[in-house]
Amino acid sequence: MSETNKDEEVPMNEETVKESQAGSEEMKSRKERMTGSTHFGDTDFYEESPEEIDDATWGEVVRACCCHTPKEWGVIFVGFIVLCFFLYFFLLGLELLGSSAKVIGGCTAGAILGTDTNPIAALMIGILGTVLLQSSSTTTSIIVSLVGAGSIQVQQAIYMVMGANIGTSVTNTIVAMGHLGNGDELERAFAGATVHDMFNFLSVLILLPLEAATQYLYRLTSAMLPDQAYDKGDKWEGPIKKIVSPLGNMVIKANKDLIKEISVSEGLITCESYYPVNCTGGVETYEACKDHYGLIACDKKTGRCPAFFQNGASQHDDQISGGVCVVLALFILIVCLIGLVTLLQKMLLGTSTRIIYKATNINGYLAMLIGCGITILVQSSSITTSTLTPLVGMGVIQLEQMYPLTLGANIGTTFTAVMAALVSDKIDAMQTALAHLFFNISGIIIWYPIPFMRRIPINLARKLGKATRIWRGFPIVYIIVMFLFVPLILLGLSACFEQGSKGFTVLGCFLTIGVAIALGYWFFWWYRRDGRAKCESCMATRQRRREASKELPENMEYIRAELERLREHTGLADEDEESDDEEAGKADETGTVSDEE
Repeated sequence: MSETNKDEEVPMNEETVKESQAGSEEMKSRKERMTGSTHFGDTDFYEESPEEIDDATWGEVVRACCCHTPKEWGVIFVGFIVLCFFLYFFLLGLELLGSSAKVIGGCTAGAILGTDTNPIAALMIGILGTVLLQSSSTTTSIIVSLVGAGSIQVQQAIYMVMGANIGTSVTNTIVAMGHLGNGDELERAFAGATVHDMFNFLSVLILLPLEAATQYLYRLTSAMLPDQAYDKGDKWEGPIKKIVSPLGNMVIKANKDLIKEISVSEGLITCESYYPVNCTGGVETYEACKDHYGLIACDKKTGRCPAFFQNGASQHDDQISGGVCVVLALFILIVCLIGLVTLLQKMLLGTSTRIIYKATNINGYLAMLIGCGITILVQSSSITTSTLTPLVGMGVIQLEQMYPLTLGANIGTTFTAVMAALVSDKIDAMQTALAHLFFNISGIIIWYPIPFMRRIPINLARKLGKATRIWRGFPIVYIIVMFLFVPLILLGLSACFEQGSKGFTVLGCFLTIGVAIALGYWFFWWYRRDGRAKCESCMATRQRRREASKELPENMEYIRAELERLREHTGLADEDEESDDEEAGKADETGTVSDEE
């Protein structure tokens, strides 16, 4: 008889509910339950795979969600208020992180985004620009502005938005590292974060060569738009942005106009042109400081300048302020993440995984619509995926459900570029925004409808999650290599061929051959020389050393206690006591000799 039938046969009276609740608090493993069901908070909660979870009925879900005593409803209400508190400041932390990243890397991002180059370099520029700005929405908006200003061509902009799609997932990968203290949660959270990466990498791997060979995105979007310009639209701001931004702007506000002006200036304007900050009459208000501030701007709506704004500041001063805000943002994110996870665990404690899985296991295409809608509201795919990543780490959302939510977030973030294009009166700007949209739609068509293709990015992400089980430092290496090291190498190689010099071209050829040989040897070592096993062994050794050093003080205390117990049991004297006895004996002998003399 199935577990569902067993549960249905039990009468749902008040005494039975109380007994089952008491039992669920006492039991800590599914092996101790007659039905064999796993409940949230069990010691073996993370050992159950999605295939082992039996199907529940919607009636059970409704009873679990809605059938509570007045006292329980009061606890739920208080928990919901505290949950909203942590969620608000979690979103504030993401807002501060994005603004701080724009202050620190805005000058560099503006310079590289305005570079006219080849498809590979354009892709790398999109990745690095988004990593520096911590927002694909900002990157794509700048790219659309560049196209609208005529600084870059639509064909190049298409490759840049492909790179922006890849770079946006670095934020939720950083959020996943908040689970470093729990190996099970880290594995799930990192897999949930990197499933976004795997989809983007695989889509670019297929669509970039296809676009370079056929220009299908360029031709498709060209056919969709008229030849003449259209009227400008109004800039739209999401409701979540309106709630979070006022408090964030009181701390720090990035000057996005500076980044755009540097990117469209073709090298004529640099960050130094905006410094030192000079407010009229030394008064720090928007009216007194407008057109005279640098990377940190004042708020036009309130007329006030943020706390980290400083009259007379240099570029170095503003970037130091941005660095301090990064630390502050990370602190807020970690505290709120711990609060969110702890609170959700308390609220879900004792709930059967059958109920959780039934409530979250919705149709994939409906999940895409939900992910798209949430992203349109918050105006950032990074916020959407970063908020969902802790839920994957806790096991509330399965990796198979996170995948379509991520794809929906990818679609939702393209609407920001469409809104930015509506502010411009250039057809090319709208064409770039639509190319971003159809790039994501094309990737979804390739990697989602067919079950076999759908499993490829999910399985790759799951393998990356398992790598954190071997070594918890793996996410840090992954971020540095995939989002900084590889893009910089490929961008450097591309730059050698863009200089128009025979010397640089020859150097680029030699470097490209060297990189190709190194990659070939790496694949040979990995698959033929048992490199994978050696790498896993090295990571496992590092993890063991880390755990051993962490447990060393506790182990030393245990050893001391055991030695003390052995001394008491055997009657052996302590070394200090023996040495004191020996010194006392020598003193007595010396005293006796002196008396005889």
